[in-house]
Amino acid sequence: MPRIALATYDPGPKPSKDRDLPVLVEALRAAGAEVVAVPWDDAGTDWGAYDLVVIRSTWDYTWRAAEFVAWAERIAKVTRLANPVQVVRWNTDKRYLGDLAAAGVPVVPTRYLAAGDPVDLPDDHEYVVKPTSGAGARFAARYTPDEHETAVRQLERMHAEGLTAMVQPYLTHVDVSGERALLFFGGRFVHASRKGAVLARGTAYDDDKVSHPDLEPWTATEAELSVAERALAAVPDAPELLYARVDLVDGPDGEPCVMELELVEPNLFLDLHPESSLTAVVEAVLAAAASR
Repeated sequence: MPRIALATYDPGPKPSKDRDLPVLVEALRAAGAEVVAVPWDDAGTDWGAYDLVVIRSTWDYTWRAAEFVAWAERIAKVTRLANPVQVVRWNTDKRYLGDLAAAGVPVVPTRYLAAGDPVDLPDDHEYVVKPTSGAGARFAARYTPDEHETAVRQLERMHAEGLTAMVQPYLTHVDVSGERALLFFGGRFVHASRKGAVLARGTAYDDDKVSHPDLEPWTATEAELSVAERALAAVPDAPELLYARVDLVDGPDGEPCVMELELVEPNLFLDLHPESSLTAVVEAVLAAAASR
């Protein structure tokens, strides 16, 4: 009987926002595994007692990314961690988009502004400002050129909190074709989902946002699958990935490009898809646990 820990976050008195977690726990137990869901920062957990630790919904890590990466490094020394620690280290900083672009993968064009860098913001098109370590559209906002001063105030706030900013053009196709999320488990494509645009004009960067508006199942196109597979092939050192979610939007030419490559704690959207998706996920997790 494999022993598996699913690393999550502590929601406090509120219910967990991870709708995948109870479904996955029940399915793995039904398949014969001993499974627990544990907050990643629980000091009393003996992580080495498990055959596999799967990072699932550690959704508070972006406020303390260095602490989270240090945790992953400790776990990787005592048991098998999925995804591997070098992937966690690389993927928790969205400067990985530059690595993908250098490898020839189509990505949303991105510039980075750290504290002390000249504040060079677009003056001829809409753009997005967000942190290199973030989730759920935290500290993300959409601006027009005449909102320069507001964008600068956001940058000042982010830099004061030790965050590096990303500046990207606002790709207007997302307002029509949305953002597509392609999920892979055990190296196999499992399913795809689509959501609407997250950033509405005039929404402040520190407002709460709906992370997955108008979420629905999606049939991935050949072009989307091709870009997703190219992105996964470009991950450094070609590691064995238990799971991956590739988030795509359409560029100015209408062709898909990578918005984000989610290799740490992506939503799986299992409730949107048929039982076969859950079966594929469970099989991949059990295989990973058996190969320790």
